[in-house]
Amino acid sequence: MNARGTWALAAAVVLVSSCLVSISTLAAVAPGDDAPQAPGTLLETGLYAAAAPGEIDSSNRPFSPQYPLWSDGAAKRRWIHLPAGATVDVTQEDSWEFPVGTKLWKEFSFGGRKVETRFLWKATPARWTAASYVWNGEETNAVLAPQGGVRQVVEVAPGRAHDIPAVNDCAACHGGERLRPLGFTALQLSTDRDPNAIHGEPLKPGMVTLETLVAEGLTSPARPEFATRPPKIATRDPHTRSVLGYLVANCASCHNGEGEIAALGPVLRQRDLLRDGDAVARALVNQRTSWQVPGAPEGASVLINPASPDTSAILVRMRSRRPSSQMPPLGTALRDDEALDVLSRWIRSQAGGYQ
Repeated sequence: MNARGTWALAAAVVLVSSCLVSISTLAAVAPGDDAPQAPGTLLETGLYAAAAPGEIDSSNRPFSPQYPLWSDGAAKRRWIHLPAGATVDVTQEDSWEFPVGTKLWKEFSFGGRKVETRFLWKATPARWTAASYVWNGEETNAVLAPQGGVRQVVEVAPGRAHDIPAVNDCAACHGGERLRPLGFTALQLSTDRDPNAIHGEPLKPGMVTLETLVAEGLTSPARPEFATRPPKIATRDPHTRSVLGYLVANCASCHNGEGEIAALGPVLRQRDLLRDGDAVARALVNQRTSWQVPGAPEGASVLINPASPDTSAILVRMRSRRPSSQMPPLGTALRDDEALDVLSRWIRSQAGGYQ
């Protein structure tokens, strides 16, 4: 089946499912929580102006993280809505607290066609509601996806299709029971943008940055240094900066030293990168990994192996698209060849010891 046919079939599945599955079971809300459920259509989430369907409401501000998440090559647009008069608690550099009523949207397009829009809503002081919406063929509206997601929503390469994630998959990447946004942080919004960021997107007029948040009094505490000394990965090597930025965007939602896999490593925290990115990079080189690289002697597998780059566990797992071994484990059907090339060259550059 071609891309258009696959997409149309998936859209039809969603339309049928939306009639058969109770909306109360679709959004990601922890058991026992009384948070409101996600609306049945994207139009009802408030993304678009009421008087002009298809036009983004002016209260929803666009933004672009400097280190984007790889999503099978999708083109993305993102918006955030902050309630009037509210501020974001930025006390913790990589764990901001958002006011109740905050909403974020991320739109995915393939081949110029809108396919899905993901939605996060701070519905109560303790809970975020998460949902995905699937666009119809005319791109006039998008309906709430089933709890189990939608398989093969659009073909992204011969024999490979992009999936809309299940609710549990959203929760797995966004912090489990305590959901949180991932791309709206001090590092991601810094105006000291990395010119070598892998898949980097240019800032466009009107986009929210740290500078605009500070200027508009939207941070608590005020943190004027965000504008005068914007955060940057602290490393002397531009190549290392771009590699660490990619890893923190694509790996740190799980590999952050917290939760169930805390002992498995690596540990990639934005606050550590901002203080001493070189130390983080040194810790990755020759770090033993419990995941066994195929063909490597038992117990000899390492995350980054400058002496044998192709046997570095990080590259082996990024190349794999097998569910049991691929990294990241969710959300992609295609390997990221551009990132693999950049990381391979960086690993080779470490052959004489961390530079």
